[in-house]
Amino acid sequence: MDMQGAAERGDEMFYATVGAIKPDVEWVHRATTTGSCDVSRYWTVMTVVSEQRRGNFLGVVERFWKTSGYRIKTVNPSKELPTIIATSPEGFGIRVSFGYKGQGFFEVTSPCVDKSKVAPPTKAANGRTYEGEIPTPNVHSDFWSAGSPVPGPTPTPSP
Repeated sequence: MDMQGAAERGDEMFYATVGAIKPDVEWVHRATTTGSCDVSRYWTVMTVVSEQRRGNFLGVVERFWKTSGYRIKTVNPSKELPTIIATSPEGFGIRVSFGYKGQGFFEVTSPCVDKSKVAPPTKAANGRTYEGEIPTPNVHSDFWSAGSPVPGPTPTPSP
């Protein structure tokens, strides 16, 4: 497997994980980084998850990962910044964590693979970005509404 294949596998792992979360959450692509022989993809959950619902959210993710054959390495049950870190059967690391005021973050890191160029993700994010940022790929979210529970970001008006 090369870095591009690893990035695509990381994307699949993330999409499957957020697909298991109900109700659906909005997310955006954050970054892709490459090391000497690994690649990491990062996503931000734009749906704010209340303190009361974070345990449920993390429980859904942990159960999905276990049934997918992932090995849970670390569970940090902190009320403020909870985190779960797991390893897939293929050796990919995957993490979900919560930050300030309930914003979630996912990261998938590949094992060592063959060096190659890495293209941006091809699947359009379903959430809106922070004001001034361009979504990856460059599309407008159809999920924006005036009553959105996510504070802060301002959508770019559609042409």
